Amino acid sequence: MESREGIEKLFFELASESRLSILREIAQKNRKLKDMARQLDLTQTEAFRQMQRLTETFLVEKKPDTTYGITEFGKLVLHQTLAFDFIFSHKDYFSTHDVWQLPTQFVDRIGTLSHANLQLDPIQNINLISCMIKETEQFLWGIGESAGIENLNNLINQKISAGVQFRFLGPAVVHSPNYEIPPSASKNFEVKVISTDVPVFVMVTEKEAAVGFRCVSGRLDYSGFVGKDSAFRIWAKDLFLYYWDSAKKS
Repeated sequence: MESREGIEKLFFELASESRLSILREIAQKNRKLKDMARQLDLTQTEAFRQMQRLTETFLVEKKPDTTYGITEFGKLVLHQTLAFDFIFSHKDYFSTHDVWQLPTQFVDRIGTLSHANLQLDPIQNINLISCMIKETEQFLWGIGESAGIENLNNLINQKISAGVQFRFLGPAVVHSPNYEIPPSASKNFEVKVISTDVPVFVMVTEKEAAVGFRCVSGRLDYSGFVGKDSAFRIWAKDLFLYYWDSAKKS
């Protein structure tokens, strides 16, 4: 019970906009109380009261030079709030899309998607995917229900012929476009079959990634997150390889 009450108190302290703002500020730089009050437009009395509460929960500590700084525990807690911020800011999307079809280790890292932009317009997403294909010089990996978008087949074919590694993972009944690949480039083209329903849409290159989840109704609507951030690309690449390594060649 004691441990549970401690967690409840921690969440209560983080629920305050003032205290969370203070924590974020001093995570950047140790600050004196008067400077913190001025920065956040608080009275010194209010700033002192909030700082005391953060200190009592071991998130903040007073330094010998009378400045306040974030503790190592506070850094870890603050880092975890980034995922909550991300999930909350996209609550409409996550209320209608199912991330729980993914392995738990990827759901645990869902905050990494905060480095990407949510795109809901299918036409815009096709244009973004087209740009991803045009810009890639090394590899193009994808998971989906179709091995190509008709208008992009020629572009993909050009990239494969130019030496870009193309890997696609889809269901056994997937319609695979008839790519005209010269024998010298055949080693760059590989398709595998996923043994279950496609749980997620993924496209990843060495420069960018796109990820979309199934709707709770089961439909894959290809809305989702797109970005060039390295942490996001690594998450998408790891997810692709998780399914790819256990799949069979078509």
